[in-house]
Amino acid sequence: MKTQLKKDEKVILETKPHWFTLVGPFMLVLISSVICIVIGIYSGIKIYGILAALAFIAYFIYKIIQRNNNLWAVTNLRVIDEFGVFSNNTKESPLDKINNVSYRQSFWGKIFGYGNVQIQTAAEIGSTTYSSVENPKKLKDTITHMQEVYKQNQITKQATELAGAIIAGQQSNKTDVAAELERLYELKQKGILTDEEYINRKTKILNS
Repeated sequence: MKTQLKKDEKVILETKPHWFTLVGPFMLVLISSVICIVIGIYSGIKIYGILAALAFIAYFIYKIIQRNNNLWAVTNLRVIDEFGVFSNNTKESPLDKINNVSYRQSFWGKIFGYGNVQIQTAAEIGSTTYSSVENPKKLKDTITHMQEVYKQNQITKQATELAGAIIAGQQSNKTDVAAELERLYELKQKGILTDEEYINRKTKILNS
């Protein structure tokens, strides 16, 4: 994966288009190459037939590279979609912006294990469809699970921050009380406050 991960971000699942997506291009290349070679032999111009066959083979190699560069990754923060052969393209869907995830498998998809996964987000793009995904149910379930984990982590983080704020406030109050008691004691030592006045004010501060 080419996308730079954020701090504390981890990849949970990485997948790409199913190998079945290469069947069509492979059959096209195989048939076309055979036809080009046969035509070249019978026409007496073998070199053109061979060159045409090589062109189709280069196309198939391109489709293999395209498949390897097209991937989807689920992290603990987002869903990443990378694609492109001669250029790098990336689309991201933060877990907290995803409203719904669904998948669909055709007859052949159920047999060979591929299908489409659709993600609906709150962003302007609306929905994104990942086509011919390996094990689409696993991708869908992983996204849903990580959404729940993300929500729980956010709740835990907020609770921790709130507890920290409360503790800090309590410590601040303790510091204020200690300073006030110290001031009263100094007034008593200087004779400004009587013992009775000192005790009454001290009791009032401690009970407040």
